[in-house]
Amino acid sequence: MLTRVWVVIVGAVLVLTALAAPTPASPASTATSTGQASQRHQDPPRRRGELPRNRWSGPAGTATMHGDPGSSDTTPLRGPGATPQAVQHVVLPGVCPTILAGRDGVPLALCTEYADRAPSVYLLDPTTYLPLARLHLQAGALLGGVYAYVDHRDRLVTVDGSGAIVLVAHDENGPAGTDRLFVQRRIPFTRAISRLCGSTSCDSLVSVAPGYDGRIWFATAHAAAGYADPRTGRVVVRRLGSRQELIGNSISTAPDGTVVTTDRATYLLRADGRGRVRQLWRRGYDRGSARKPGQLTQGSGATPTFFGPRTGHEFVAITDNARPRSRVLVYRTSTGALRCSLPVLARDNSGSENSPIAFRRSIYVASTYGYPYPAGTTGTSDPASAPFVGGLERVDLTRRGCRSVWRTRTRSSAVPRLSTAEGVIHTVTRSASLAYDLVRISPRDGRVVSRSRIGNGPTADTLQMVGSILADGTLLQGNIAGLTVTRR
Repeated sequence: MLTRVWVVIVGAVLVLTALAAPTPASPASTATSTGQASQRHQDPPRRRGELPRNRWSGPAGTATMHGDPGSSDTTPLRGPGATPQAVQHVVLPGVCPTILAGRDGVPLALCTEYADRAPSVYLLDPTTYLPLARLHLQAGALLGGVYAYVDHRDRLVTVDGSGAIVLVAHDENGPAGTDRLFVQRRIPFTRAISRLCGSTSCDSLVSVAPGYDGRIWFATAHAAAGYADPRTGRVVVRRLGSRQELIGNSISTAPDGTVVTTDRATYLLRADGRGRVRQLWRRGYDRGSARKPGQLTQGSGATPTFFGPRTGHEFVAITDNARPRSRVLVYRTSTGALRCSLPVLARDNSGSENSPIAFRRSIYVASTYGYPYPAGTTGTSDPASAPFVGGLERVDLTRRGCRSVWRTRTRSSAVPRLSTAEGVIHTVTRSASLAYDLVRISPRDGRVVSRSRIGNGPTADTLQMVGSILADGTLLQGNIAGLTVTRR
């Protein structure tokens, strides 16, 4: 999923406002202190093919929207299983695409508010999942409320409209005897942006990610990227390509550097010995002749994904916007050489706004072609509309290239997540009657092995957002009216 989904979130906010979205219950009256229930996350042993642990990031599986700094969309944790015991709906006054947790096990939801379309952070009780505290961030010329990560100190790292990267911490039993969220630190970036393009408002940050070098890496809307050094406050940024290029996806990090995909090309970046942002390689791709229905803008819909059979970062995968069928593109991380290119999905559903799952030698691509985002939020496409038929395909690397292993018509309405411990893919499906089911899919053959109803109707729309699995197996799935909690 990508930051361009902000446009769709705004549309969903308008839809929910029209439906008289409810106000959440008061945190003080509905939840208990995090200190009564929080359990620290314990990292499981690293498996072959998993990305190395990033010492500056929170735990794999829960610290980033796409599971880990490399955006593999995997988790080492087990989900709620084939027969979940309970489904709970937590109503919040916003659309909640990002639900994360640090090593303290306390969930944090980053939501876009109905009232002013600005991001708010919610501290959730790890037992009841009701809000304990809320921190409203400043709105501005940024695509907020989507991408963030939890760092090694359990702080949420994101951006706000003040022109700063903000590090949001939380207290159990703070100064007033209650749980609280607060901005522990701000790192201004507007001066660096101004030096690049001439004014403080000419560009905005759209994504942040934890670098393996201890820096906070970021990308901007108008195809620039760089880092903030939290030790010194230094901000360094460089232009990628030309100002015609745009960035709407998140970015990914590995020991090799930071990979960024614009609407025209993929780049690998790294800081050199003098702290300058160095471009190691650039590879263009087929962006197509127009936006497809079920996509938000023209170009790749994929956050680039590090993966590999040995180290977990030998390769980088994206999907392009070629016609009539989008392709999976796999590059060698070390050189940027194209390892393989393969058309995916069928002619009537070949297009995706989702980051692919990638683990060891396998890549899993979900179709969003024709997905019915809220009316008036996506602009024109070619064709103007199409049925949402769904689709999921597995592609494996081979010695000579890559090959399709299986393809299904699963109508995924969320970003799929592979549990490497459980050996299943979790996603949410959407029926024509607006029934939403949590499904578990076999990565071996694509078969749905279990299905559980988690919602009905327009307010249950998961809007191609990610579900997060916590250490106890609870799955938190954002939707346009808050989130759904599915427990073992």
